Order: sequence, then C-alpha cells, then structure tokens
Amino acid sequence: MRAAAALRDIIFAVLALAAGAAAAGVRTVEAPDWAAGYDATQMIVVAVAEKPDPQPAAGATPRGYDALPNYSGGDRAVATAAKLSSDYALRELSAWVIEPLRLRCMVFALPPAADRADVLAQLQRDRRVRIAQPLQEFETLGLPAAPAGAAATVAPESAYNDPYLGLQHSFSAIAAAGAQRTTRGDGVSIALIDTGVDAAHPDLDGRIALQRDFVGAGNAPTAERHGTEVAGVISAVANNKLGIVGIAPAARVLAYRACWPLPPPAEGARCNSYTLALALGAALASDARIINLSLGGPADPLLEQLVAHAIERGTVVVGAVPPDRRLDGFPVGVAGVIAVDAAEDAPLSARVLRAPGRDILTLEPGGHFDYASGSSLATAQVTGALALLLSLKPGESATRLAALLQRSQRSGAPIDICRAVAALRQDAAVCDGDALPPTGKGP
Repeated sequence: MRAAAALRDIIFAVLALAAGAAAAGVRTVEAPDWAAGYDATQMIVVAVAEKPDPQPAAGATPRGYDALPNYSGGDRAVATAAKLSSDYALRELSAWVIEPLRLRCMVFALPPAADRADVLAQLQRDRRVRIAQPLQEFETLGLPAAPAGAAATVAPESAYNDPYLGLQHSFSAIAAAGAQRTTRGDGVSIALIDTGVDAAHPDLDGRIALQRDFVGAGNAPTAERHGTEVAGVISAVANNKLGIVGIAPAARVLAYRACWPLPPPAEGARCNSYTLALALGAALASDARIINLSLGGPADPLLEQLVAHAIERGTVVVGAVPPDRRLDGFPVGVAGVIAVDAAEDAPLSARVLRAPGRDILTLEPGGHFDYASGSSLATAQVTGALALLLSLKPGESATRLAALLQRSQRSGAPIDICRAVAALRQDAAVCDGDALPPTGKGP
C-alpha cells in the first residue's frame, strides 16, 4: 500500500514537472532539491543526440508517452543513455531534453571509488556522447552587505517622488534619470537567472511577470536576497512614493530560480550546470530579449552551447566579471556575452562595461531595503541600461548596444546611459535639461 502511494506521488510529481517545463521548451523528469545538499564531485553531466524516433507503420498506434509534451527523450536517446549507464556503471539521477540543441542530457552519479577524470576521459572518447563534463558549480557575485550608512530619510530629487533616490549614488553616476526622460524599458522582457525573487515586494509591484523554480522540485516561489537585489536594481517601480527607482522601471522581469543561498555562516548563493541549463532553456523559450547572469564559475560546455544559441537568436546576454577577474569562465568567457565589472575596480579590458558596484541601495525580501555590493549589482545596472536602449530600438544587435555603452564611458568612468540614448537617437539634446521621468507604476 505504501509502495503504491509512493509510486503515485512520483507519477504526479513527474507529470507536474512535465506541465511546467513544456511551457519553457525544456522537457525533464526528476528534479532533485539541490539546496538540500549533494556531492558534486560524484556527479557528471552527459549529453547524447536526441533524434526523432522512426514514425510508426501505417495502422500502428504510437506509444502513449511520446504524446506528452514533456517526455525525457526519444527511444533511441533513452536506449543510448541506458547503454552508457550499463557500460560505465553510472546511475541516472535526472534526464531532460534541450530541444534547441537536440540533446538529451543526463546527470549521472559515479560508482563508488570511481575516478571522475578517468570516467569523463572515457566518455569524451565515446562516439555516442556529445558532451561529457563535471557537474560544475557557480556562485552569485554579490558581496556581504556594507554597514548601513545615512538613515534613509534623504529628500528625493525633484523629478521623482521615491524617497530613497537620494541614496542611490549609482543612479546618478550612470545618468539614468536623463535616459528615463526618453525611455523606461517599456516592452522589454528580461530573464533573470538567479536566486528567488520577492515578487511581493511593494517596490516590484507589477514588474515580475513570471517565476519558475529549477532548484526544488516544484516548490512555491522563494523570496531570496540576491535575486531580489538584482531585480530591484533593474526594475524597481518609479514614482510610486516608495523606496528606490530601477534603471528600467517599466521592463518585465521573468524570474528563474537556478541558484540557492548557502547555509550560514557562508555568504552568497550557489548554482550548478543542471539548474542553470534548465533556466537557460526556459529563457530561450520565453520572449526575453535580455538574459541577466549575475554569477560566475568555470567554463562549462553545455551552458556555453545554450548561451551561444541564445546569442545567435539575437538575445542579449549579460554576465558578471568574477572576483578573480578572469574572463575565461562562464558566462563572460562565451563569445558575445556582454561582460560587466564594478567601476570601482581598475579597468580590466576594453570590452568590459563598467557600472557602480559598491554600496548599491536596493531591495531586500520582506519589503525591506539595504545596501549590496559586487559585480552582480553592476551587471544589473547594465541590463537595465540595455533594456532602455532596446525599448527605443527593439531590433538592435547586442554588438551595437554594447558599442554604444562602451563609447559612453569616459576615461574609466562607468557607463553613461543618457549619452548612449542620445547616440542611438542621434540627438544630443536628449541629455539637456532636467530629468522628467514618467509617473505611476508603468504598464
């Protein structure tokens, strides 16, 4: 009886995942609760070709499970995975299909005492295998909150009624107010791949268009610090007599939870190849024009292919420079990704955009506000700037947009969004006069 109930629960869980993932264009079964803990050193990611199964002969009845929008692979791919499991004594923990890449991906557990490097080397030589790599781990790139500075009672700038704007030094440093005379980011959707976002925060009212969780198996949306901070920088509501102003306050945010906070006393949050692949697949299937990746880690073949595919489709991908300042990891090492560093650090490369990254006032879960630091926050500002530009010219390429922002930087200073908007519109008068932002909460 108990076994039957357990089996029923598993079936319901798989069907629920199928329904959710179908909308994202990512088909998956199983979904470990990664935040509950696991040993990444004993796991690998393997991908094989996902080829259409042969059509049934006339009069034959097709297999029922293939009619589901979310099966975990065609017969041939499933059979290949099973043979690989047998040949290498691997245990399949999860499997999903990435349709744009025509891959069936698996997370495998290694057998006890196996040498991961040796197993991967064998798999990489196996002609049945498209990708074989470690289950990589990645970190969000925020820093612990700085001690609170002045009390949040500074009078607002005359053009806005948001009471904490006077504490947003980064907002004025990148000339966001001047840019908002012309554009607020209307019509632009941004995929935020991060920790959970507090969509109920009053300064995000109406800005979070969707939430998906790829960390826990179908858990309810989780309000977490890093994702909420990044979302606040990007799209906190302007002129609602509350809190702060986002860089693109009319942009829509699609919040994909692929990272989870580390347990105290550790700081930061973690993601892995599996959760990020699912979130990227969902972003690819959405209407997002920008993907924000305020995180970093090692090079990752599977994730690199997903991001490269997004860029080929015209999606703008923005990534944070990691603390070691290397540009060969994921995501900033992928060609076409717009890399962003904190402007307070020494200039790193001509191709790296710069925005303030220290003591950035933003949102915190539970309706709160606080300061945060790190290239994560600088990346969010550039994402907001790109949304402003795309709202004016939706078909503009990522290369052109990055060039506009690069040229707006003077002598190592951060980006100047107003100058970039003026260049895009070929109208230097855009940045003249006082900023006159829109009122209300936006659409």
